[in-house]
Amino acid sequence: MATMGKYCKAYSLKKLRQFNQWTEHAENSRKEKKQIDRKEVEINRNLTDDDFLYLQENYVVTDSIFQDENIIFDNVTSEWQKFCKNTLLFDIPVG
Repeated sequence: MATMGKYCKAYSLKKLRQFNQWTEHAENSRKEKKQIDRKEVEINRNLTDDDFLYLQENYVVTDSIFQDENIIFDNVTSEWQKFCKNTLLFDIPVG
């Protein structure tokens, strides 16, 4: 069962990609249903700068509101945490 954290915030992928060490696991993006040759198939959605992803309280970025599903970025370093705090103004509420 998926794990729901206590806090996450949505950011555009364009903003997240500003981090100079950004890498993404696009193969983990959410599935979309498409019609191909009259058959309905599920394929990973193509991530663009205009898409929104979720920065979780553990600093992992996901393509869903759940902490442990559709993980796009999980290289959590002190540099990433500083970027989140100073550039994205990500601040986890207390209490």
